[in-house]
Amino acid sequence: MTVPFIEENDQTVARREHLEELRRLVGNVYPNKFQRSDVTGTASGEDTITSIVKQFKKYEPQLNEGEKPAAEVLETTNAELNKIRVRVAGRLAAPPRVMGKAAFVHLSDGVSRLQIYVRRQDVAGVHNDADGGEVSGWDLFGLLDHGDFIGVDGYLFVTKTGELSVHVEKLQFLAKALLPMPDKMHGINDPEIRQRQRYADLIAGSLKLERDESDLTPREVFELRSKVLHEIRRFLDEQGYIEVETPMLTPLATGAAARPFKTHHNTLDIDLYARIAPELYLKRLVVGGFEKVYELNRNFRNEGISTKHNPEFTMLEFYWAYADVNQMMDLHEEMMRSVVKVATGGLTIRYGEHEIDFAQPFQRITMKDAIARYRGEAPKEAEDPVRIVELFEEFAEPHLIQPTFITDFPKPVSPLSKASPTDPSVAERFEYFVGALESANGFSELNDPEEQYQRFKDQVQQRERGDEEAMVMDEDYIRALSYGMPPAAGIGVGIDRLVMLLANKHSIRDVILFPHMRPERQKAEGSEQ
Repeated sequence: MTVPFIEENDQTVARREHLEELRRLVGNVYPNKFQRSDVTGTASGEDTITSIVKQFKKYEPQLNEGEKPAAEVLETTNAELNKIRVRVAGRLAAPPRVMGKAAFVHLSDGVSRLQIYVRRQDVAGVHNDADGGEVSGWDLFGLLDHGDFIGVDGYLFVTKTGELSVHVEKLQFLAKALLPMPDKMHGINDPEIRQRQRYADLIAGSLKLERDESDLTPREVFELRSKVLHEIRRFLDEQGYIEVETPMLTPLATGAAARPFKTHHNTLDIDLYARIAPELYLKRLVVGGFEKVYELNRNFRNEGISTKHNPEFTMLEFYWAYADVNQMMDLHEEMMRSVVKVATGGLTIRYGEHEIDFAQPFQRITMKDAIARYRGEAPKEAEDPVRIVELFEEFAEPHLIQPTFITDFPKPVSPLSKASPTDPSVAERFEYFVGALESANGFSELNDPEEQYQRFKDQVQQRERGDEEAMVMDEDYIRALSYGMPPAAGIGVGIDRLVMLLANKHSIRDVILFPHMRPERQKAEGSEQ
C-alpha cells in the first residue's frame, strides 16, 4: 500500500522497494524499541550520539589540515578505545559510502554526528520479529537509504584519518525514510517550506554541511527559546512569584483590546472565547491575596498575520502588589539582562545590522518626547489620543533599537491603567521596545472599581460605534475589585518577539515551531484563480 499524497518518483519508488526487501529480510521494519548503552553516564541512563561525541572526541589526534595521525598514536589510542562498547541509534546523515567490502557513514541524533564503520565480514544484522535471530548485516546495510534510522552495536576506534568512529558488529533496522532528505549542502531555502514543514526544516538543519557559524540552526533557535522560558521561570520563582494557570476558554473576551476567536460549548449551551489575555484573571488573584503572581502561556487573537504577529502566541504576564510602574520597569530591566545573559552567553547581541547592548541602563522617554525627538515637532496639546499613538508609531518606533521604555501614554487608550499622579491626562503606563519591536506593556493597575466601571462603559460605547477591538463590560471583575485590590503593577511580555531578537530572526514564524499558515490546498486553488 502506498501513501496517496506522497509524490511518486524514482527516489521514492526505490526507497519503497528497499522497504519491501527489508521486510523480507528482518521481518518487522518498524520495531518498538532499541536499547541504548550507558557508558557516558547521562541523566537518562542511555548514550546519545551527542554524549558519545562529547565524551570521546578528545581521543581524536590534533592534526593540521591534510595531516594523518602517526601509526603509534593510533595504536595507543585504539588500544584504549577498543575496550569501550556502545549501542547507539540515529538517522543516516548521508548516503552510505561503500568501498568494496566495507563502508563508512555518519549517524545523526539531530545535534551531533558520529561515523560508523561497517565491514562485511564483521557485521551481523538483527531480525526484528519476536523470536529474534541474525540475518546478513551486509545485505541489510545495502538496503539502507539516506535518512533511515538504524541502531548499531560495536566498539569505538579512531580511523586512519583521525576520526572517532564505531566499528559495527551488530546492525538493527529501526525505521525507513520514504522521502528523500533535504539538500545536505544548502538545506531548505524556501522559507514557506521551512515554516510549513518544520520537521523537514529541523532535519535539514541537522544535516546541512555549509552554514554560517553566526546563524543558528532551526534546532538551536528552539533550544534558545527553551532557555529563555526556563530562565524567566527561574528568575520569577526566586523573586517569590507563584506560577498559575487561568482559563483558556472564557465567557467574555476581556483583558485586552483585540478580536477574539469564538466557539460554543454544547453541554452548557454558551459561547466561549479563546482568551486574548489572562490579565483580569490574574488581577482577581491579587484581590484574593496572591501578592506576586505570573502566568506563562498562550493567547489567541483573531487578527492579521505578519512577520510580527501570529494568531496564537506566547505571553508572560505577572503582577506585583504594592509596586508601581517605575518599580516594574526596574524589575523588567533586571529580568531582561538575566535572560539575555543565560540564553546567549553575553549582554551584547546582533539583530540585523544593529548591535544591541543590554549592559547599559535602559532609556526611559515619554511618548510625546519621543515624537518630538524623531519627528522634529511635538504633538499639539489638544491632539486626539489615538492620533498621538499613530504619530509615535510612525515617527519614533522604527528608531527604538536599544532597550527603551516609552512612558506616559494617553489615558483614553489605556483603559486598565491608573492615571499619572502628576498629570491626570496620561496613564502611568509604559511599553518596552528593543530592535524596533514592541516587546512588553506594563502599568500601574487601576484598582478603583467605580473608575474601572466607567472606563468599561466608555469602551462599550466605542464598541457600539463599530470598534470591534474595544473591550466588553466584565461585571464579575468589577465585583472582584469591589472587595479591594492593593496598589499593584503589572506587565505583559511577548515571548515570541523576545526570541526573535535573541535568535536574530526577523519573522515570528521562524521562532514558532508550527506557525499558522494558509492551507496548501487553499493556497493552490487561490493561485489558479
